[in-house]
Amino acid sequence: MYQENVILCVSSKYEEKYYLNEDFENLPSSIQRELQIMCVLYTEEVGGILTLEFDSKGNLNFITAADDGDLLYDEIGSVLVIKRMREERKELLEALENYYRVFFLGEDEDFYDE
Repeated sequence: MYQENVILCVSSKYEEKYYLNEDFENLPSSIQRELQIMCVLYTEEVGGILTLEFDSKGNLNFITAADDGDLLYDEIGSVLVIKRMREERKELLEALENYYRVFFLGEDEDFYDE
């Protein structure tokens, strides 16, 4: 069904905005809030732009970007913060991947119960 990458959410330090893809508005509000908090805290700590994006196989990728002239963007800190988020929010991120694979890619959910 989806052959291109699909953005879940984006947070920008430059615009001080957070965006959740409207295709995911049916996620529970607690998960939506947790995503927002996680992404906004990242951009407050590191700077730049953080995009959470599903690839064609349903893997959730963290994509970072910064303006060329942004001297405050912490590239090393970015890697460390993403690693920490992946560890601390492992269950949430895995659940989001499973959700995407079942409801967007049409894969069999029984596969993920093993």
